[in-house]
Amino acid sequence: MTKKPVKPGATRVLRTKVKKKSGLKESSRRWLERHMNDPYVQRSKADGYRSRAAYKLIEIDDRYKLLKPGMKVIDLGAAPGGWCQVAAARTKSSAENPQVVGIDYLGMDAVPGATVLEMDFLDDAAPEKLVDVLGGEPDIVLSDMAAPTTGHRRTDHIRTEHLCEVAADFAISVLKPGGHFLSKTFQGGTEHTVLDLLKKNFRSVHHVKPPASRDESVELYLLAKDFKGRS
Repeated sequence: MTKKPVKPGATRVLRTKVKKKSGLKESSRRWLERHMNDPYVQRSKADGYRSRAAYKLIEIDDRYKLLKPGMKVIDLGAAPGGWCQVAAARTKSSAENPQVVGIDYLGMDAVPGATVLEMDFLDDAAPEKLVDVLGGEPDIVLSDMAAPTTGHRRTDHIRTEHLCEVAADFAISVLKPGGHFLSKTFQGGTEHTVLDLLKKNFRSVHHVKPPASRDESVELYLLAKDFKGRS
């Protein structure tokens, strides 16, 4: 790997060029180079966040003011822990009295102020376990879940949209009245089914594309605010 020189007077950002190597696909080389030169990736390392995805939640929360001290939070698809870090900091959740519970089938290091369950959210036992560990109804349910990509765009959209719909059903079944739901989805998928569900159960629903979401990415977020409550 070689580093490109920085022009005089320019902002000093290290630019890394990944050399072509035997056995490394060109598409993989380009992805690796883009990832290493991503300013959000560099910033996350400097700020101590687990991933660049933390800034997506930060930017959404800065705009909509969702997370407040004392709130109870459930984070679906929590690994590697960036959203848990942001949620714990902004709700002032402590290690002694954690108010944030995350879940992921992938293992991850502990997050101060959060409890993390290593299990699949689609496991039948997961919803009840989450609420039990949290110790009550959440004020907000977060979901940055996405299905592993297959390379077939339509299939990937449908699988991730299914996760969004399951997350929405879960949120509606557990949220406190007035609570919020934020979930990843994909543009051009089947998001209208989820959108209709959310509009029936929340007082406002927004499509959000935070600046930290890459321009070329088809991801966006559905934000449902002010849960109407269960009948």
